[in-house]
Amino acid sequence: MTDTIIAHRREIADLMQRIKVRRFQLFGMYATPAAAILAGLAWASLKVFVWLHGDTPSAVNGVCFAAIILLGAASAAQFYAEFTDVWEDADTSVRKLKLELALAEERHVLESRRRTPPSQDRQASYKEKIPAEVIRLRQESRHYRRLHLFMQWLLFISSASISAVTAWYDPPQPAKGVLIGLGFTVTVITAATGYFKPRERSFNLQQTADTIEQHATAFELGIAPYNSPDDAKNLELFATTVENVRAEQRMREQQLDQPQQGQEQVI
Repeated sequence: MTDTIIAHRREIADLMQRIKVRRFQLFGMYATPAAAILAGLAWASLKVFVWLHGDTPSAVNGVCFAAIILLGAASAAQFYAEFTDVWEDADTSVRKLKLELALAEERHVLESRRRTPPSQDRQASYKEKIPAEVIRLRQESRHYRRLHLFMQWLLFISSASISAVTAWYDPPQPAKGVLIGLGFTVTVITAATGYFKPRERSFNLQQTADTIEQHATAFELGIAPYNSPDDAKNLELFATTVENVRAEQRMREQQLDQPQQGQEQVI
């Protein structure tokens, strides 16, 4: 039974990866020739609008020519791989792969229903997945914490630089362009911090990870609230508690995604 379920999951994972690869292949097939054409148009535009009455610098000619040759060679290689079946899913549409994925998922669901283990076994399996969930939550928490620190330091440096540049330069140039860039950076970071709220997301994720880990430790040690002599009852209580904690985490994430007025109404 386990081997069959694992085989279905491997098939689904393989199809999902093939869909990603196929999308990348098709994107390259269409984007690379378009980029070569755009490079040629840019080269011609520079000649017409910038160096119409003079010679185009050799450096510009060399860069544009090299870009067109490189993009053209990449396009030729991709079309060769597509029409000579070098790629695994050459001449296969993404739509067909998605259909195969849907069928594989349906087979997996049907097989899982037919071979559904008892609830106690499912709860025990769920418990074994908790350490990985805690690790995931902590990783996301660290990601948002680092993002928040980066944005704050960038905000501090840009804000301090505005005053420094203003005090250093009396003429409007080149300080004017620097001040515009710094002011734009401060505005963007302030708006992004208020909208995405990385500090709050990091705190919520860390709090959820700590709570789940606390319950997992209590379950392993057999202390309250998991000190019942009935192991099945303790396991059911543990699964129920962890799911409630995760539901609260999702609720907090939804509140952070809502505008401030919507958050006040929810609260």
